[in-house]
Amino acid sequence: MLSERRLQVLRAIVQDYVGTEEPVGSKALTERHNLGVSPATVRNDMAALEEEGYIAQPHTSAGRIPTDKGYRLFVDKLAGVKPMTAPERRAIQNFLDGAVDLDDVVARTVRLLAQLTRQVAVVQYPSLTRSTVRHVELLSLAPARVMLVLITDTGRVEQRMIDCPAPFGETSLADLRARLNSRVAGRRFTDVPQLVEDLPDGFDVEDRGTVSAVLSTLLETLVEENEERLMIGGTANLTRFAHDFPLTIRPVLEALEEQVVLLKLLGETQDPGMTVRIGHENAHEGLNSTSIVSVGYGSGGEAVAKLGVVGPTRMDYPGTMGAVRAVARYVGQILAES
Repeated sequence: MLSERRLQVLRAIVQDYVGTEEPVGSKALTERHNLGVSPATVRNDMAALEEEGYIAQPHTSAGRIPTDKGYRLFVDKLAGVKPMTAPERRAIQNFLDGAVDLDDVVARTVRLLAQLTRQVAVVQYPSLTRSTVRHVELLSLAPARVMLVLITDTGRVEQRMIDCPAPFGETSLADLRARLNSRVAGRRFTDVPQLVEDLPDGFDVEDRGTVSAVLSTLLETLVEENEERLMIGGTANLTRFAHDFPLTIRPVLEALEEQVVLLKLLGETQDPGMTVRIGHENAHEGLNSTSIVSVGYGSGGEAVAKLGVVGPTRMDYPGTMGAVRAVARYVGQILAES
């Protein structure tokens, strides 16, 4: 374990390097930070930090820069994330409050995160495997044509047209709507097939074909929408950090195009806590020079998806973590109220 003083030196190196983009020397550290020790002691501490792999000397520069291991310790020992100011919080709320539907919420969240952090923002759509049915609406469009509207607790709305095998009256439709909602409203998608299995049995023989057609369309919709989706924004922000990537930003851009890679990196939605993956902790080679900060969002204290940012390892971790957490909290509130 590092002594508190060496940890203080490491923190100062990370802060200075993130702020100046220049390798940090012992003289600059003692001038800029109240470390309470002589430059010679700071030099000894830096030598020890380098020996243990927390900092490194790039080429012939006299200064040092943090390694992935150094950033990891810095993040693990963070006393707290940087809180958003009152105007920042108001701006987040005002920007997200104007959203009209789930697609708009996700699009606005991506833009907002990219602006706040000046990194690449990634927002996962709420996963339907963890969603519940809010309501199923059935509308008669013609004697033998029905529209099914599925509304989820996360604000997702799915519409499907159903051609019925025989005409189906308004009274029968109202009866089906009521019975269907009494079984599935407020229940998880994964429970629905079992809950509606015997529903056709309660209807007249001539109506059972239509009831079965409605149910099979509903179940198809639940399965179809299980596919995970992401929205990405702010990719152009990477060009501001071109010198932070060893050779080129191309591998990073290629990795960002692979949604499967990003979904894996965001991590399991079941873990709603803040996750920070630094450099080589990212299994995908193209993202070895990046850090990914992500957190779960959802309503009622349960995460239904993740959002986060991708940027160079030289990032303002306390500020980025604060922004990601604040935005996730507001998105969760919007979903709860929608």
